Amino acid sequence: MKIAFLACPATLPGSPTRRPDAFEHDLYIDALRAGIGNRGTVTDIDWRAPLETLAQFDAAILGTPWDYTEAKDEFLARLGELEQAGVTVCNPLAVVRWNSDKLYLKELGERGAVTIPTVWPERAGPADVLAAFEHFQTDRVVVKRRVGAGAIGQDSFTRDNPPPADWSLDQATMIQPFLPAIQTEGEQSFIFIDGALSHALLKQATGGDYRIQTLYGGFETPLDPAPADRAAAEAVFALLPFDQPPLYARIDMVRLEDGRLAVIEAELIEPYLYPEQGPNLGSMLADGILRRAS
Repeated sequence: MKIAFLACPATLPGSPTRRPDAFEHDLYIDALRAGIGNRGTVTDIDWRAPLETLAQFDAAILGTPWDYTEAKDEFLARLGELEQAGVTVCNPLAVVRWNSDKLYLKELGERGAVTIPTVWPERAGPADVLAAFEHFQTDRVVVKRRVGAGAIGQDSFTRDNPPPADWSLDQATMIQPFLPAIQTEGEQSFIFIDGALSHALLKQATGGDYRIQTLYGGFETPLDPAPADRAAAEAVFALLPFDQPPLYARIDMVRLEDGRLAVIEAELIEPYLYPEQGPNLGSMLADGILRRAS
């Protein structure tokens, strides 16, 4: 079995533009290679490589194509081309298309998931932020891209430090109240492989930041979740609108002020799956890819 681990110049080893957090790429692909063993090969390759090159693989996993958010339509088109060429894509195009715009969170809320209150301006300016303070009756909000990842392009404003008059986010946007638990407790991540919980972890920020990604100094620790918290994550996973469970899913959750966990992201495209906290991750992924491709 020949498996392509789709990546991008910002994550591929040896790239002159490699990101400082691309060590996650190395840990992730090493875990998958160990899991596949002598049953196949795993090759990391740019998702923009020629189609005739990518079509020679039996399967493709969306490993670290971290630049897809700047070229969503091109990325979706490439996945469609791979599927038409007979390559088993994990996760498949239908899942990726649904998950590529964070408006999916609104759908999950309508299906019964506990979500963070959100407003959805198509373009955000200072007036939208000021209105959000009043709408949520809060002193701090977070502004995010609807198509984005890794907190890139994200802003946080307070009533005392609102956006300047010339600030804008010229793309589809979401605005949410800032949740103190992201700094006091952290963000819980639940990794599901083929519908089963593989492992969980707690991600925490440092230095007064609220962003938990390693790019901003965040760190992770293994988590044995409380039964109620695990059940909350499983409930979100069960609400995903697909007939078959995706190969992988990372359900990220943060605690509301009433004590419930709310879904902050359901990551189904290219999430880092934290093999350091999940020693069985590589073998579970490999088994799932082989089942799908054969």
